Amino acid sequence: MPAALYMDVHVPLSITRALRRKGFDVLTAQDDGTTRLLDPDLLDRASVLGRMLFTQDEDFLAEVVHRQRAGRQHASVIYAHQFESIGSCVRDLEIILETATGEDSRNHLLHIPL
Repeated sequence: MPAALYMDVHVPLSITRALRRKGFDVLTAQDDGTTRLLDPDLLDRASVLGRMLFTQDEDFLAEVVHRQRAGRQHASVIYAHQFESIGSCVRDLEIILETATGEDSRNHLLHIPL
């Protein structure tokens, strides 16, 4: 079963739509009513839901490093630069979601492109 994904508020809707069309379980911050949460709280929300978090907000990189250094658990974060193409994001997210195990959905930081 593919991993579930949580989309940060600023991720283009076209990425979400493409993944949903392919049958992936994708929840957006907008759908979840969490658009006003701060980054640490959004990461906590993804953790509670057992979803990997996809973002193009580099502030999440510092938050993940902070948590890893402190030994704190967190949802895995998948990061792509804002200038990464939508097609590249969709292709790499497909690979990640199809191959991720339960352990992969926690405490990792992945970068796109792979």
